[in-house]
Amino acid sequence: MTTQDEIVEPASPMPKLPIAAAVVALAGLADSVYLTVKHIAAEPVPCSIISGCETVLTSVYAEIGGVPLAAFGAAAYFTAFSLALLAAFGNRAAWIGFGLLSVVMAAFTAWLLYLQAFVIGAFCQFCLISAATSITMFIIAVFSRFWQR
Repeated sequence: MTTQDEIVEPASPMPKLPIAAAVVALAGLADSVYLTVKHIAAEPVPCSIISGCETVLTSVYAEIGGVPLAAFGAAAYFTAFSLALLAAFGNRAAWIGFGLLSVVMAAFTAWLLYLQAFVIGAFCQFCLISAATSITMFIIAVFSRFWQR
């Protein structure tokens, strides 16, 4: 058989998951950078879907050591984006790192959702976008763990 006659197996859909994860992480990065800039500039965030953004973003939980929580989120999303992109190019260790980071981010997201619901008593639509992206990244990581080729 010549190389032209060989049967080529379809490419594994596995690289699609890191690419999807990178896109989701990029959305989370954009959201976090936006909130960080607004926090540093002390500008109000327009809350058009739900009310409560300013209540959440000016609460004592909005900063850690004077650094906006959104800045930590931006760093986490940038790291997740980088790891997912490396994984899309075949770096298995980066995908494992992405999975571990997504677990930490999802757990922290659960804590922040608890704070918004039961301690602060208000929700921020941009925080909810971040929560959705973190949880989506976690779902992608879990799904990839059980992916059957």
